[in-house]
Amino acid sequence: MNRKIALLGAALGISASMLFSGGSFAAQPVGMAAAAGPAGAVTAAGSVQISLDKTSIQNGGIIHLRGSAPAGVPVYVEVWSRRTVRADYFDTKMNKKTGNRPYILYMTNELPAYYRILVPTDRQGALETAKAKGRSWSCRAALKNCGAIEAFEAPAAIPIERYHVSVVGSVIGSRGNLLPAMSPEKDRVRAMQLLKMRFRRPDAILAPVVMTEPDGTFTAKIAVPQGSPGGTFFVRAVAGQNGVTSKTLSFQNHIAFPYVYLNVAGTSMDLFWPFLLSFVVCTFGVLMGAGGGFILNPLLVLIWPLPATVVAGTVMPTVLFSQATGIYNYSKIKFISWKLGIAIGLAMLLGGFIGPELTELITLSQFKFVFGIILILLAGLMAWQTTPGYVARNKKEKAILDQFQKKAREAAAKRAKPELETA
Repeated sequence: MNRKIALLGAALGISASMLFSGGSFAAQPVGMAAAAGPAGAVTAAGSVQISLDKTSIQNGGIIHLRGSAPAGVPVYVEVWSRRTVRADYFDTKMNKKTGNRPYILYMTNELPAYYRILVPTDRQGALETAKAKGRSWSCRAALKNCGAIEAFEAPAAIPIERYHVSVVGSVIGSRGNLLPAMSPEKDRVRAMQLLKMRFRRPDAILAPVVMTEPDGTFTAKIAVPQGSPGGTFFVRAVAGQNGVTSKTLSFQNHIAFPYVYLNVAGTSMDLFWPFLLSFVVCTFGVLMGAGGGFILNPLLVLIWPLPATVVAGTVMPTVLFSQATGIYNYSKIKFISWKLGIAIGLAMLLGGFIGPELTELITLSQFKFVFGIILILLAGLMAWQTTPGYVARNKKEKAILDQFQKKAREAAAKRAKPELETA
């Protein structure tokens, strides 16, 4: 009996000890708060908690974020995609101390194809100031003035290569000499410049949509536009100047046909409209003796958010389709001078090596300006050639054209005659 009483007392003692040490009467660890976060989890003092209302969207959409952070500190939300894209920045800015130009090409293949920092709503004024600077806005200054420097983490970790480039070396196809790696701080600054080259506008990188309450809870709206890359997107929040970071959450952006993701351009687009545009452009392009690339190129850059270098490279092989069919049909009606064509082709072969290299040395604005001037000059020249005075002075040209058209009609009639006899 005494043994039973002793065992019962020991069991009750152990149960009481467990109850007080780990149960309802247990003391809270130092530094822990009893307040629950948005998802009901206990939030540690000084920590940041976030939750998303959905884990997937279809070709862009809205995701609502809720979270909690230490009271009284600003919160920033960093959003980026797993998919990456190439970006480059050619530094030709003159050094004010030495008067020399660096001619250094900074390049990476791992810049997030989508990137945005959501900042507090009271930073709207700082964002408007950056937008007012136009093309001269600084990504670093915009991040600093919006207080978002600490939230700039994902692009700051990307590897960046730099090359010392000469114009002559670029023309012959050389990228230049690879320079030693930079310090992490300089890498961070160059990443900001690459980000500007990729997204162009400060409001494409920063969005003042984070609303914070006095108790530290906050909400934000993540707007992923149509045409964004598909796949996985990451989200994390950063609170205060000390950079207290939340866990990284993720969601999926699903893309379905006719939308297709373009890896090189870092965007997705509906293929139907480029197909229709190319059909119309090719019809008129071949009529003028070209593949239509000189028309299609600026239209693609103006209508869709595609880099000029990617458009130029993409249009080149696609012109082969229109050129091949055009060559076949023009040869049938004997409208081709092969001697002249071979001479011109050799010159174009040389230019084909130089052009792609030069695209890395000019900005999108410079490309549009030069291309626009060329098109204006060509349009003016062709319009002048249709004036009555020009036509009157070039009767021989009109006679040759009439002769070629006559031969074309005769060749078409000759081909149609055997078909009628067979029928």
